[in-house]
Amino acid sequence: MAALPERARELIDARNFATVATIQPDGGPQTSVVWVKRDGDDILFSTIKSRRKYANLVADPRISVLVTEAGDAYRYAEIRGHAVMTDDPRADLIDELAHKYTGAAFDLPPGQQRVVVRVIPAHVVVYEE
Repeated sequence: MAALPERARELIDARNFATVATIQPDGGPQTSVVWVKRDGDDILFSTIKSRRKYANLVADPRISVLVTEAGDAYRYAEIRGHAVMTDDPRADLIDELAHKYTGAAFDLPPGQQRVVVRVIPAHVVVYEE
């Protein structure tokens, strides 16, 4: 496990979007933009069990998370590691993230099976130009 440098913590704690990259069954990459938060040195985001990234992580938990500063894309942190997923039946994390990013509660569509994805860092790169 790698510790997050202070600058990476600041980027994750702010209202910056993250791009996560997972590995598809054919070995190719799949990316998507997510809301994130930090729990110590781990990065958390929410997804739905019916999404491609969930299936990818079930098959191969390796993941990369790229968090760019909203006002300056040349300031970013890349976190590579592996994901651990846990069910979130009350959708607590997505609601917390919705408040962080939009200032409002998350309108949970019926029938969604949400999970918390916990990214455990193995390698961290911070770039500032």
